[in-house]
Amino acid sequence: MQPAVHVGPEPDRAIEEAVSTAGGRIAPLEQADAVVWLDSSPDSFPDPLPERVKWVQLPSAGVEPWLERIDGSRLWTSAAGAYGRPVAEHALALMLAGGRRIADCARAQRWTEPPVVPLHRSTVAIVGAGGIGRALIELLEPFGVDVLAVTRRGTGGTLPADRLGEVLPAAHHIVIAAPATAATRHLIGAAELEAMRADAWLVNVARGALVDTDALVAALAGGAIAGAALDVTDPEPLPDEHPLWREPRALITPHVANPVATLSRYLAEHVRANVARFGAGEALLAPIDPDAGY
Repeated sequence: MQPAVHVGPEPDRAIEEAVSTAGGRIAPLEQADAVVWLDSSPDSFPDPLPERVKWVQLPSAGVEPWLERIDGSRLWTSAAGAYGRPVAEHALALMLAGGRRIADCARAQRWTEPPVVPLHRSTVAIVGAGGIGRALIELLEPFGVDVLAVTRRGTGGTLPADRLGEVLPAAHHIVIAAPATAATRHLIGAAELEAMRADAWLVNVARGALVDTDALVAALAGGAIAGAALDVTDPEPLPDEHPLWREPRALITPHVANPVATLSRYLAEHVRANVARFGAGEALLAPIDPDAGY
C-alpha cells in the first residue's frame, strides 16, 4: 500500500521527504489516508477530518492539549521517543552542571571549592524510562553509574512507580522524564524530597507539574537536597519575582532540552518510520492512549 499523507498546516520539506522515502505520497487533506500535523496547538487542526483519514501523527511527545480532540475512529500517534536523544543530552548536561556546581563556579570572582556530586560511579534514578530515559541510560554507560529505572508498570527490568519511595533515598541524581498525566502531577512532592539524600540533585526534563514547586522551594531553601536542575517549571515561565530565580541551589534553563533547530530532523525520522509501518500494515510507534493521558 502506498499511503496518501497530508502534511499540515503548512508544507515542510524535511517531513515531506520523510513521507516519500518511506513509500508514501503527499496528498491534499480530502484525499489523505493519514495526516502529519506540525502545529502543536489543536486550535488550527481541521475539524472534522475526512472519514478516510485513518491515522494522525502529532508533532510533540506531550499530548495534554489534544486529549479532548482524540477520537476512537482512527489511530493517533505522538512523537514520544522521537526527541529522546537531544533531551537526554540536555539532562546529562544538567546533571554534570549541577553536580559540579558549574553555574556557581562560572559566576565566582575568586577561586572556590564548592561541594560536588560526581557522576562517575554514582547512583542515578531515572523516573520514566521511555525514549528519553533509554537514551539517557545509553549516554550514562561510560560513567559506570548504577541506574535505577522507574516506569508505571515496572516492566523490562524497571521498577514500578509504587516503589519510587525505595529508589529516592539511594540516588545521587534523580532525573524526571515521565509523561505529564493526572497520575504523575506532583509525583515529586514534600515527602519525596524529604526521602532524597542530602547530597542529591533533582533534574526535571519532563513537565513542570511533575514536581510540586512550593515543596521544591522549601526543600532547597532548607538545604534538604543539594540542588535542582530544571528545564521545565510550574508555572512556566516562572514569574519574575519567583523565589527559584534567587535560589543558589537551583539551575534553570528555559525549556530548551529539545531545541527548535533539531525538531524537524528528529521528527522526520519518526515520521519516516511510522509511514513505512502504516503502509505495511504494521503497528505504529507511540500510539496515544487517551485514558492513560499519553
